[in-house]
Amino acid sequence: MENSVKRMKELVQILNDASRAYYQESREIMTNFEYDKLYDELVMLEKESGTVLAGSPTVNVGYEVLSSLPKERHQSRMLSLDKTKSREELTEWLGTQTGVLSWKLDGLTIVLTYESGKLVKAVTRGNGEIGEVVTQNVKVFANVPLNIPYKGKLVLRGEALIKYSDFEKINAEIEDADAKYKNPRNLCSGSVRQLNTKITAERRVHFYAFSLVSTENIYAAAESGDAGAENNGISTESVDFGNSRLAQFSWLAQQGFDVVEHTLVSEDNINEAVDEFAKKVMKSDLPSDGLVLTYDDIEYGSRLGNTSKFPRDSIAFKWKDETADTTLREIEWSASRTGLINPVAIFDPVDIEGSTVSRASVHNVSIVKELKLGIGDTISVYKANMIIPQIAENKTKSGKLEIPDKCPVCGEHTEIRSENGVETLVCVNKECLAKQIKWFTLFVSRDAMNIEGLSEATIEKLIAKRLISEPADLFCVGKYKDEIINMEGFGEKSFANLVASIEKARNTTAARLLYSLGIPGIGTANAGLISRACGDDFERIKNVTRSELIEIDGIGDIMADNYRAFFDNPEKIRIAEDIYAQVKIEKKAQQETGANSGIGGKTFVVTGSLSHFKNRDELKELIAEFGGKVAGSVSKKTDYLINNDITSGSSKNKAAKENGVPIITEEQFIKDILKDEAYITE
Repeated sequence: MENSVKRMKELVQILNDASRAYYQESREIMTNFEYDKLYDELVMLEKESGTVLAGSPTVNVGYEVLSSLPKERHQSRMLSLDKTKSREELTEWLGTQTGVLSWKLDGLTIVLTYESGKLVKAVTRGNGEIGEVVTQNVKVFANVPLNIPYKGKLVLRGEALIKYSDFEKINAEIEDADAKYKNPRNLCSGSVRQLNTKITAERRVHFYAFSLVSTENIYAAAESGDAGAENNGISTESVDFGNSRLAQFSWLAQQGFDVVEHTLVSEDNINEAVDEFAKKVMKSDLPSDGLVLTYDDIEYGSRLGNTSKFPRDSIAFKWKDETADTTLREIEWSASRTGLINPVAIFDPVDIEGSTVSRASVHNVSIVKELKLGIGDTISVYKANMIIPQIAENKTKSGKLEIPDKCPVCGEHTEIRSENGVETLVCVNKECLAKQIKWFTLFVSRDAMNIEGLSEATIEKLIAKRLISEPADLFCVGKYKDEIINMEGFGEKSFANLVASIEKARNTTAARLLYSLGIPGIGTANAGLISRACGDDFERIKNVTRSELIEIDGIGDIMADNYRAFFDNPEKIRIAEDIYAQVKIEKKAQQETGANSGIGGKTFVVTGSLSHFKNRDELKELIAEFGGKVAGSVSKKTDYLINNDITSGSSKNKAAKENGVPIITEEQFIKDILKDEAYITE
C-alpha cells in the first residue's frame, strides 16, 4: 500500500505538470501516448487501493485561468468525459440504447447564452467551475449567429476551433520560425482569449455546437394578456425535442448554428460508424482527437447522474493508436534561432495510418533521457491523433545516445539547461549562424534578392542539414537535389521551382544587393540612394567613405557609421563578395529628370499612409530615381510635402503651412509632377 501511494503521488505530479505545460504554457513535455499510459496507471492504482489523492487529475477538472479577462461562475459544473480506446467497451457502454456519435473536436469549449434571439454572453470552460467572459470576441467568430429565430433563453455548448487550412495560412505569414504556433488548439485558445477583438476576427475562429444545455421560456412569467410579446412575433411556446438529442442537434442547425458532424447509432451499426469517422479524420479540416457517444434518450441519460468527474450520459472514444516497431538510425539535432537544438528521430520507414513515416520529433533532452534512446534501438512509433508521428516507447532502452557537446551549425560548445524541470540543449555562441535566420529571410525577401519558395522554416532546415552556411550558398543548393526533395514539404516540383527562382534572382540590382546585406539602418530607399551615388558600382559601394555617405541627402551620421562598420569588417566583406560573385548586377538607366517630370532637382517630404505605392520607401526610391531629393522634415528648402490627409493638424502639415510649402496628395504628385498616371492603382 505504501509503495502504491508513493507511485500515485509521483504520477499526480507528473501528469499535472504535463497538463499545465500543454494547456497553459503551450509546451509539450511528454507525448499523448505517454500521458495516457501514465493516466491509466494512476486510475488502476486508485481502484486497487481505494485511495484518491488531492490534486489527482482523475478528480480535478482543468486549471485556473490566467488572464485579465472577466471571470464568471458557470450555473453548473462542467465535467470532462470518461474515455475508452476499445470499440468493445464503447459498444458495451451503449448497450441496447440508441446513441448519437459525433466528433470530439480539439479546440476550446465555449458556453453561449441567447436571450430574445440575441447573443448576450459567451464564457469559456475555464476550470469547469469558473470561466472567462469572451462575449465580444465570440461575436467576431467566422460563423456564430448573433441573432437567432428562437426568442426564449437558450444556453448551449460548443467547441471554438481554428481549421487546419486557416492555421497553416496564419503560420505561413509569421516570419519568425520560433514564433509559429505549434498546433491549432494553442492558436485558438490565444485567439479566443484576446483582449483585442480585431486579432480574434483575423484568426477566423469557428464554433461548432455539440450540446444544448437548456431552453427557457423567458416570457412564461409575463402577465396574462401581455400583447408585447405577441406583437413582436415572440413565441411563448416551449420547445419540444421529443426527448431526443438528435432532435436537439437538428433544432440547433435550424437556428443557424454549425453543429458538430454526428450520426445516430445502435449496437448493430456503431462499429461501422466508427470506421466511417476513422476514414474521414485524416482528410478533415477540423482538429479532432476522437469521438463522443451520447445517449439519444435525454431522460434516460439524465437519470444516470454523474460521477465526481464524469457525466454518465456520454463517453469519449479516443483513437487506439496504431503502432509499428522500427529501428532508430539517427538523431538529427536541429539548431534554431533561439539557440535551442531540438532532437528529431530518424528511423527505418514504417506504414502507419495509411502513410509512410520515417522521422518524429523527440522535443527535448528530457524526453530523450526518459526514453533511454540509443542508435540501433527498437522503438515503437505512432501518430498522435492519427496525424503527428511520435515515439510511443523504446523497447530496448540502451540509453547509449550521446548528447552533442558541439552545435551542429557553428561547431561551438553546447550546454544542457533546465527550466521548470525540462532539460533542453542550447548553443551558447551568440554568433551562431542558426541565430541569424532573420538575415537569411531578409536576403531572400521580395525587396532584396526576391527568391521565392524559401520560408524561414525551409531556411532553418537547410542550415540544420548543413547545406548552407552563408547567404551565397543559397545559389548553390541545386547540387543538393536528393537531400532537398526528401525534406518535409518538398518534392521534385517544389525543388525545380526553387532552383528556377534562384537562377532568376542572379540578375539583380546593386540596390537590391546592398539592401540584402542587412546593414542596420539601410532600408530599400537608402540602399537605392547609396547605389546611385556610387554609379551602381559594387567596388565603389564597398569603399565609399563616411564623409561621402553623409553628403548623400537622406544619409545621416548613424547610418554612415553602421555602413562603414559593416564594410570595415573583413568577414562581412568576404560574405558580401561571395554573394557578388554569384550574381550579375544590372545597372539602372538614369530616369528622365526634366522634360517628362517635375521631380528633378526638387526636394520632397513624404508622410502618412499611401494608396498607390506599397510603402513610403518605394515612393522615396522613385523620387530619387527621377533626380529628386527626399528629406525627413519640412523646411524652407522643401518644395512639396506629400500627404494624403491635407487637412490634418500634424506637425509636418503645420510646418509646411508656416514655410509656405505646398501640401499635395499622392494622386496630385502622380498626375501633376510625375506626370505618369500608370502609377495610379484602383
